[in-house]
Amino acid sequence: MEKLDRIYDGLLVLKFKGGDHKAIGILIKRHQKRLLSQAHWYTRDAEKAKDIVQDSWIKAMRKIHRLKDPNSFGSWMMTIVTRQSLDLLKKEQIELGRKKEIRRSGVLAVSQTRNDQRTQLISKLKLAIEELRTDHQLVLRLFYLQEYSLKEISEILKISPGTVKSRLYHAREKLKTVLK
Repeated sequence: MEKLDRIYDGLLVLKFKGGDHKAIGILIKRHQKRLLSQAHWYTRDAEKAKDIVQDSWIKAMRKIHRLKDPNSFGSWMMTIVTRQSLDLLKKEQIELGRKKEIRRSGVLAVSQTRNDQRTQLISKLKLAIEELRTDHQLVLRLFYLQEYSLKEISEILKISPGTVKSRLYHAREKLKTVLK
């Protein structure tokens, strides 16, 4: 997120804390799509993702008075959605092996056309990513897909920036060996 976006979010947070309930509607419109994408990435289920995000908004409204830096609202919300998603996964005790088998069964036979080769490479990459540890998958997603900085990822996951760098490095190295 750009600095101006963060400042605008901070202003909206302060307005909401001050009693302007329209501010939360604006925050929801600004962040809903990104938060849904994050929750969906974990659950692979649109309805569960919607439930997670809705619960996260409720939780955020209850705890927004605890937010020390209003400008960090975006990463704070991402943290809430991430934790809510992980909690759901723990509750359901999703078996990694079952998930891998479902994914593998969906991979199409190899064709010689360029598009099919690209599709195959993407499928292979997805399978390779799924074989990574969850913490490695998470930093890859936050860094490459959500485009968070190392510092923001460290705040979202409550780990040091050095640990984020290390996980990114090891995830990339593992992908290189798997894809060769």
